[in-house]
Amino acid sequence: MLKKRIVAVVILKDGLVVQSIGFEKYLPIGKPEIALEYLTSWGIDEIIILDISATKNQLPPNYEMIRKASKKCYVPLTVGGGITNIDEVTQLMHVGADKVSLNQACLKDLTLISKTAHIFGNQSVVVSVDAILTDDGYRVYDYVERKTTKLLPSEFAKTLSEEGAGEIFINSVDRDGKYSGFDTKLIQSICENVAIPVICCGGAKNANDFVQIFSESKVSAAAAANFFHFTEHSVNITKSIVSKVTDIRVETHADYKESNFDQDLRLLKKEDKILEEMLYLRIEKEVI
Repeated sequence: MLKKRIVAVVILKDGLVVQSIGFEKYLPIGKPEIALEYLTSWGIDEIIILDISATKNQLPPNYEMIRKASKKCYVPLTVGGGITNIDEVTQLMHVGADKVSLNQACLKDLTLISKTAHIFGNQSVVVSVDAILTDDGYRVYDYVERKTTKLLPSEFAKTLSEEGAGEIFINSVDRDGKYSGFDTKLIQSICENVAIPVICCGGAKNANDFVQIFSESKVSAAAAANFFHFTEHSVNITKSIVSKVTDIRVETHADYKESNFDQDLRLLKKEDKILEEMLYLRIEKEVI
């Protein structure tokens, strides 16, 4: 049985990493290469870069930015945003991407999926589906046009799979930046309709949300963006907690057994006496 994966999503807007809230509000965080360097060193399994401004501004992918950022990344890297043809896919692969994430291109023309899969293999094609809950149920959301389509996410995901997608990245618009937990009903509806791996995103607040979605759905990977950027020890703590109940890759010796957490699973400061004793302990720097 394949191990479940913990994935970090890096949202880019006009060249900067941003915090996304409900697909409407964006707060700047910093430079992409720094974000990738930290996430890699913290032991994340994969990173997905999504440039949400490229397609809106009718720009191609920023190849130089991806080249620079990918040099700081030592885990599988997926890149999305601004991709409209196979030449752009090829250039992204040449500057450091291991996979591409297609979104807008698939709302207009599905052939880019099969073209990419034919040249680079199905495993290199991740199709991102933004879903929103309406009065008529879940529907696919077009973030560029800022409108809800008539497409049902589960049926659309099946079509994408049949066209050659290697993975489906399902993102809940309603939960984006809300820290309200993953949308289990939406995610499970996708998992039940496709035979390929599904990555879920949207709503993760802490490690408990990862534990819950892995136990309540057949999702292959769970992803988060804001949570990993703003929470101390976020990747390591998440993995230490999830690994107790789910088979995931853990490459650190930090198990946090003697650590205390608050109700949101944020790491609490140790007592002063313990910290004073730790001054005399030799702790080798861990390279993950």
